[in-house]
Amino acid sequence: MKTLTISGNDALELSTKEESHFYDRKAAEIKPASLQKHAVAFANADGGDVIIGIADDKDEPDPVKRWKGLKDVEDFNSIFQVLAEVNPSITYSATFLVCPEKPGVILRLTIEKSDKVHSTSDKTVYVRRSAQSLPLKDPIKIQELSFAKGESSFEDYIINDAVPEDIFDSKEIRNFLKDYSPHTDPIDFTVGQNLVNRKDFSPRSAGILLFADNPSVVIPRKCAVKITRYETSDLDPTRDHLREQYSLEGPLYSLIQETVDKITQVMADVVTWTARGLHAVAYPPETIWEIVVNALIHRDYSISDDVHVLVFDNRIEVLSPGKLPGYVTVDNILEARFSRNSKIVRTLNRYKNPPNKDMGEGLDTAFKRMSEMQLSEPIIRVENNYVRVIISHTKIASAEVSILDFLQHNTQITNSIVRNMTGIRSENTVKDVFYKLSKRNIIERVPGLNGNLAAWRLTTAGKKLIADGIAAE
Repeated sequence: MKTLTISGNDALELSTKEESHFYDRKAAEIKPASLQKHAVAFANADGGDVIIGIADDKDEPDPVKRWKGLKDVEDFNSIFQVLAEVNPSITYSATFLVCPEKPGVILRLTIEKSDKVHSTSDKTVYVRRSAQSLPLKDPIKIQELSFAKGESSFEDYIINDAVPEDIFDSKEIRNFLKDYSPHTDPIDFTVGQNLVNRKDFSPRSAGILLFADNPSVVIPRKCAVKITRYETSDLDPTRDHLREQYSLEGPLYSLIQETVDKITQVMADVVTWTARGLHAVAYPPETIWEIVVNALIHRDYSISDDVHVLVFDNRIEVLSPGKLPGYVTVDNILEARFSRNSKIVRTLNRYKNPPNKDMGEGLDTAFKRMSEMQLSEPIIRVENNYVRVIISHTKIASAEVSILDFLQHNTQITNSIVRNMTGIRSENTVKDVFYKLSKRNIIERVPGLNGNLAAWRLTTAGKKLIADGIAAE
């Protein structure tokens, strides 16, 4: 165990940092049962830091007074004894922190995510959920956690073609540590976070993906992003529909931002039919961001393929290598909390402006923002060894409502326009809607237009019904 001297600013940063899925702080007088609970919860989830010697906000409102360390490092011996009673034992590193401007010593415990299910001395299993350590009492849930713990991750693999300098001397890690608190050098940080082998500094996959300036050069698997623009709404595009393709590489933090920026740039020229004619396609920025973040941080890096982003006229599809991790399913994905790549997830959360601010909330945000824009919710599918997420520019409305809304602003409508607006794939399905409205004397065929040119318009009665607000009832 080592002792680190930190500045007053670093001390204040630790005292004011919000508790989260990866961070907790407790007074030095913490009860043994409480410490075990939090340590077990972090080990059973995605790991994290517990600072002992900094009071909670509710116990000390003044941040300047929250630092209440113990007199000597020996005074923490009981803490280590308590941790030794966790079953099975957990993996952690301990660092004593001292600040010349503050009294006493505090202890930082960095707890690793474990491949086992841990319990406190009273046999209770806890798991970290956002800023809480919650008990798991349902045997089925404990069994699900046990199943999830059995998953291995390529992020822990040693990259034989890489050297420590790929991480220690990179531009990315210098940029990261410039804003990191407390001040730490690259070797101490990567060793402490187990991003390199602690014996010989051999880089792990997670360390290379996060901090190598170009991971694709040394990772023996594909780990980039490919963005492809197809000028069609067809389900099975051909090469004739291919307009442009981009390959993006780099450390994960910058790769996420570059991917979102490029998607936004590509989308600037995409238009689709709306009730008021052709308009630029727009999706909630948060939805695109969260889906890209999830695709890059939760993908299976043992599969040699890139993350693929397919931009169509009426939708965006994101393909992420790997099945859903552990016990996560399409049905429970908005509630389940599991990280295939916990080191990657945890380290990205330590950036000054983390891309994954709220653990487990990202996809939920993506769904909510689509709903707020009156767009259909994202579709998530597991296909062979990939997870496909589809966001469509399809309004939440029946085909009837979409047709009548369009005809309030346009003189006529065609089958293809309806399919483009609603996402309906079948021409016959749209025809059935036309015939249904025709039987009610709301719309009629436009004379002289047949075949692919066939179109429909409002009848006199249809115009009156729309004016009265009852046509689509």
